[in-house]
Amino acid sequence: MDSGTGGGTDNSTGSGTGSGAGGRFDSQGAGITVQRALELPGLRSGLPEILAGADRLQRTVRWVHAGEVPNIASLLKGGELLLTTGYGLGTRPADQRAFVRTLAERGIAALVVELGPRFARLPAALVDTARTAGLPLVQLHREVPFVTVTEEIHTEIVNHHYALLQRAEEVHRRCTEALLGGGGVPQVLGILAGFSDNPVFLETTDGRLLYAAGAGPEGADPLQVWEGLRGQHRDAPPPAGSVLVDVPGGGPGPGAVRARLVLLPVRAPLAPVHRISAERAAGLLAVVLMQARQEEELAARGRGDFLTDLAEGRIAAEDAPAQARVLGFKPGDSPLLPVVMRLGGSLSPGGGTAPSGGAESGGGWAVLARAVAEELAALGVPVLFGVRPVEGRVPLLLGLRAESERPTVADRVAAALRAGVERAGMLRPGALPPVVVVGVAGGWAAASAGLRHAAETATAAQGLSDRPWYDARRLDIDLLLWRLRDHPDLAAFVDRAIGPLRDHDNRSKPPLLPTLQTYLAHAGRKAETARELHLNRQTLYNRLARIGELLGTDLDDPQTVLALSLALRARRHVP
Repeated sequence: MDSGTGGGTDNSTGSGTGSGAGGRFDSQGAGITVQRALELPGLRSGLPEILAGADRLQRTVRWVHAGEVPNIASLLKGGELLLTTGYGLGTRPADQRAFVRTLAERGIAALVVELGPRFARLPAALVDTARTAGLPLVQLHREVPFVTVTEEIHTEIVNHHYALLQRAEEVHRRCTEALLGGGGVPQVLGILAGFSDNPVFLETTDGRLLYAAGAGPEGADPLQVWEGLRGQHRDAPPPAGSVLVDVPGGGPGPGAVRARLVLLPVRAPLAPVHRISAERAAGLLAVVLMQARQEEELAARGRGDFLTDLAEGRIAAEDAPAQARVLGFKPGDSPLLPVVMRLGGSLSPGGGTAPSGGAESGGGWAVLARAVAEELAALGVPVLFGVRPVEGRVPLLLGLRAESERPTVADRVAAALRAGVERAGMLRPGALPPVVVVGVAGGWAAASAGLRHAAETATAAQGLSDRPWYDARRLDIDLLLWRLRDHPDLAAFVDRAIGPLRDHDNRSKPPLLPTLQTYLAHAGRKAETARELHLNRQTLYNRLARIGELLGTDLDDPQTVLALSLALRARRHVP
């Protein structure tokens, strides 16, 4: 038989071939390549000659096995480099073909045969079958100690795994330092994205995006990448080569999942070191999410950050619709209605306590976020809501079919927000009730200004008589007075205008300030004032006369009425 076909020195692996990083390890990083194994001193000293599969030398060698039995394939699992002297190959061409086909079907990395007493050259049947099966086949022209080859390759594999672990450990260290330095989920994802040179995402278990980091191809926004590959195809498998790692801690069971870490290979391939790093980061993220308590709160915080960035001008109006779509808000061309609920002292940033025995006891912002989301789901209009625990706010954007719907939708959303607060068990006895402020409907630019105005106005409205909701436009005077709250002139103005009445009410009964406030709220209409205060007209006239006497002014004078109205509004903001 002519065993020289496919041989020649051009196919031999010399000491300088493939010594770069691209030839040392397989592309998946799980072992070394066949090419690298042939470069090691043990096999190189056997003068290896590649007879088949020269284009398959980047295959992964996960282990080395030596054997001389015909049924050796049954002992292998795949990925092995098999060393043999050929005694198990058989003497008939049919047996030799079957031997090679079985090894190829088993998925071994390569077959290395040492020439000697059994074969001076490898049979053509063996070589042809290896070529047909795409199995790298190497013959050694000199005897080598198989134990030395095994030790060398295994040491190389172990060293490679150790190098991978060292790189993963470095990423884990950086993530830990970021968290200890006050960072959170975005910082951890940013480190992973930089390490993998790919965008990284944190999703809920049902595929909702929580956070994104990194950049897509040509610097594309990661939100656009997620929307294209994940947002519209949640039920489809991720792109080939992606890394998905579960973040534990979503329930009482040991296998419970809280969220999912996703690395998409859109800029560069992902290797096992990236999976190892993601798995270690997932443990850190589990702690962060455990502190956040629920995915609902984390998602709501992310939406709150978006709405706050929009309100404060950090997101341009033209860029907002695309980012809002990723967050699930798709109002189309509908007018946008900005709404802000201010919780003030009714809810602490750390959470409150739900009613005893309630299904949602152990509250907090996570419970509030879930309760509000469920209440808002019944509105039947597009809604994007978030939470801002530091400011004690719940900002929202709603899509209206027409601007004429504003009063009706405002009534319904205010009721839903208050119901959510009540369900979360956050209303404390004696605390100020939540304030809901509704802005003006319009486009994205108007929504930005409207959210900012509503947020400020909601703070200024704390302490006003409780209403289902306030029109932001009708509270501009309160907002102006609130902005002047620390100015000494405001306190002096209040003292001059209504100081005598405050002194009277501190000493005598009945108090007169409520009478004045009700009288001015009804624009001086005495009959309506008397009905609301449950007074007969003569008693009201006597009280109004006493107020005029104490203040030394005429309650029918327009300038006096204006000054007193401002003073009554301003007294909430001064000591």
